Amino acid sequence: MTEENLVGKRNPSSKHYREVVALSELWTELPQGNHSEMWMSTLARVARPALQRGTSAMACQALRACGRPRRPAGPLPYCLTLMQFRGQQTLGSAALPLAHHSVRQVRALDEERIMEVEWEDGGHSLYPFTWLRDNCQCPLCTLESAQARKLLMSGLDINTGVDVVEVTNDNKVSIVWPDQHTSVFDAEWLKKRCFSDAARQAMQEELFINKRYYWDSKLHIPTADYQEVLHDDKAALAWLLALRRVGIVYLKGAPERGQVARLAQRIGYLRLTFYGHTWQVQDKPMANNVAYTSGGLSLHSDYPALHFAPGVQFLHCITQAEEGGESEVVDGFHMAEQLQREDPEAFRTLSSLQFDLVPPALCEQRRVERINFNNATRDSVLDVPLQQVQPFYRSLRAYVDIMNRPENVVTYMMMPGDIVTFDNWRLLHGRRPYVSKPDRLRQLEGAYLDWDEVMSRLRILRNSVHGNI
Repeated sequence: MTEENLVGKRNPSSKHYREVVALSELWTELPQGNHSEMWMSTLARVARPALQRGTSAMACQALRACGRPRRPAGPLPYCLTLMQFRGQQTLGSAALPLAHHSVRQVRALDEERIMEVEWEDGGHSLYPFTWLRDNCQCPLCTLESAQARKLLMSGLDINTGVDVVEVTNDNKVSIVWPDQHTSVFDAEWLKKRCFSDAARQAMQEELFINKRYYWDSKLHIPTADYQEVLHDDKAALAWLLALRRVGIVYLKGAPERGQVARLAQRIGYLRLTFYGHTWQVQDKPMANNVAYTSGGLSLHSDYPALHFAPGVQFLHCITQAEEGGESEVVDGFHMAEQLQREDPEAFRTLSSLQFDLVPPALCEQRRVERINFNNATRDSVLDVPLQQVQPFYRSLRAYVDIMNRPENVVTYMMMPGDIVTFDNWRLLHGRRPYVSKPDRLRQLEGAYLDWDEVMSRLRILRNSVHGNI
């Protein structure tokens, strides 16, 4: 018995479908003419190293690859689109068209205590009785205005059976429980919460946008217009989607100081650290941070010793040095993948050893979740067993050597008015040394946000632009 995934049949003849290009599928570009009104700034170049298989040969042509994409893992319920605007390739956002799911019949499998739903398209979905009773949507069990559960776990019969299951005239599923309480479920609500592997993966992608597109030195950093991101929801949505997928987005045209705080207000709250809500990166006497000198900065993440390091970082160039000061970034997740492939033992060491201070990487369910590394702030206290000290150093050195390979490092020069936004859990960033002069001090203004706020704003913008998908 096969459970269906969440993505319905698509209509290749529809205008909307022709304009959709899933990043999890072939290298593609939209055909000329009749383009959607959804537009973005100069984010298009991110698509080239990221796109894979196309959604339709009728709608798409192959792009030449200029970087290796992350491996796809199933269909996306949400995607990015590539289209033309003002003579440039631009990256926008679009929702995949969703099919309307109709229930053909339902039946209770009493021995397994599972309800089976057969859909009109022939697919089947299975739902445990206990889960269904726990998620009753009636006013007694759920506060609809808050989408909050009122039914207490202590009041839930976790071994419940059912008396009656049936399809209503308006295509809903009705269940009468042994205590004669009735639950009614919308077909679309059920379909979205199907327990199949494909459905669960699609839900994970919709909620958290987990797929990343890995890159090396050939990356063209996606770029957007600062004012458009501030004032246009579609621009802001495309910015945050690219930030999540690629890990770095460049914004052009930010004026005077104070713009990182203004940009943060587009999302939510600034993350307060002991440097303040915002902070200035410039030469300081008796500097309390190596960043506040004119020397080079090795590739690193910020605040790696915190249990919950800031997730997103903004850096706004106020004044650039007369000479030097180029910025460098690497994709830490891509480096971790390379390390796992080239030196599995080093990867196991860095992803399994538990450190009280500055762990180099955190791993959960075989997926790298965060890179923690800052050479300048590594403590002399190394809280590992004696026999693990040498393997730790060997493994960390292997990872750093991969990071420093020229083919993995993207170098760029920030100019006044530029803001770089990047994933501090994923990217490692650095800076080349520069010449500092009293009449021209290099100055950046920075700020942090947490991924919880960023992802919340992304979902709100997605619903605002495309409706609740």
